[in-house]
Amino acid sequence: MPISLYNSLTRRTETFAPLDPQRVTMYLCGPTVYSYVHIGNARGPVVFDVLARLLRRHYPNVVYARNITDVDDKINAAALEQGVGIETIAGRFTAAYREDMAALGIAPPDMEPCATAHIAPIVTMIEKLISDGHAYAVEGHVLFDVASYPDYGKLSGRDTEELIAGARVEVAPYKKNPVDFVLWKPSTPELPGWESPWGRGRPGWHIECSAMSATHLGETIDIHAGGVDLLFPHHENEVAQSTCAHGGKTFSRWWLHNGMLTFDGRKMSKSLGNVLQLHEMLKRHPAEALRLRLMSGHYRQPLDWSDAAIAQSVSTLDGWYRVLRDLAHVAVDTAQLPVPAAIEAALCDDLNTPQALAEISVLADAARMQGTPEAKAVLLGGGALLGLLQQDPEAWFKQAGGSEVDATKVEALLEERRAARAARDFARADAIRAELSAMGVTIEDGAQGTRWSVAKT
Repeated sequence: MPISLYNSLTRRTETFAPLDPQRVTMYLCGPTVYSYVHIGNARGPVVFDVLARLLRRHYPNVVYARNITDVDDKINAAALEQGVGIETIAGRFTAAYREDMAALGIAPPDMEPCATAHIAPIVTMIEKLISDGHAYAVEGHVLFDVASYPDYGKLSGRDTEELIAGARVEVAPYKKNPVDFVLWKPSTPELPGWESPWGRGRPGWHIECSAMSATHLGETIDIHAGGVDLLFPHHENEVAQSTCAHGGKTFSRWWLHNGMLTFDGRKMSKSLGNVLQLHEMLKRHPAEALRLRLMSGHYRQPLDWSDAAIAQSVSTLDGWYRVLRDLAHVAVDTAQLPVPAAIEAALCDDLNTPQALAEISVLADAARMQGTPEAKAVLLGGGALLGLLQQDPEAWFKQAGGSEVDATKVEALLEERRAARAARDFARADAIRAELSAMGVTIEDGAQGTRWSVAKT
């Protein structure tokens, strides 16, 4: 089953064919680690985690890199304000980012290069750009000469002349052209810096990804992914500097961009005060429900975020896990789970996760009706490809938001309730039910005994 992906470079959906089927390469722009990321920053890692899972089913070796930008003006500012080194700020929030990604069920990338560990290849790439006439050094800065690359703007569809005409009043008189961008900039004594042929300084943001990608994946890669907000100027600049540094070679054969999140119909922004930190949301909501919501719309389209949408995701997962809970007695080999053809077909069609999720609902209904090992295994296999339904159903129902309730206390109350009912003390049994309800615990009496679950929203 061929994989088709929309390529932002060609603006059409194309059948994916890697340069080397024995080594498929993919690079995702990662976070700048100066603070906790917001929920929108998690959409790319979630959907491209699904892509990585799909690619690994089709190819024997997928090399997936997701970088960490650990030197940046925002990191520098935070370090100066707190009186610590940038490594302290970057280390703290890199660890938090990894923890939050793991909570969302995102598998670690094969490599996670950091900018500060790649200063040497960054300097080497800049030297090559200068020697080939694509960059110039002035006043401790090195800038890419946009006029030297005629295809600048091809990825984003922007015309260079229009960019120049629309540029703001120039505040850097050393630039040849208003749209030339920084590859290296000088550092004052209080800022982090590294020695270079142009003096002590630090890299510009754009050059980091080009150098790290080339170092670990090669001069031409199969897939470069990121948010649509990075299309211009970040990815446009990456194309320019990488192509020119590597003698005109194609930098990335496919460009994939995920859409942005809105909040109740409005763009998320700090000025509007509606930026939602993922780290905090994971304390209030089940991580799997957040993952499901991030996949509920097609990755290339905007996705609206709301409390109602999270509640719907929780409800959907409740239904699927209820099926698995009812089939707890049905044994399946989880090491050999089949992947349903309908779900694979949906994902092969430009990562159509909404269709894949609809197929999960169909499989859940079939498993509920059939109750067979085969039906249960297919449901679990489809969920696994999407990174869903991998928890013990009992654990799912006993989560409260992003945490768990005191199961020992609940079980003790249930045991007391059973004793009260056996003694026909129904008033006490009802009082215990009310006490559990006040804790957010719902109980269900059935043929399999009394089961309980916790409200999650």
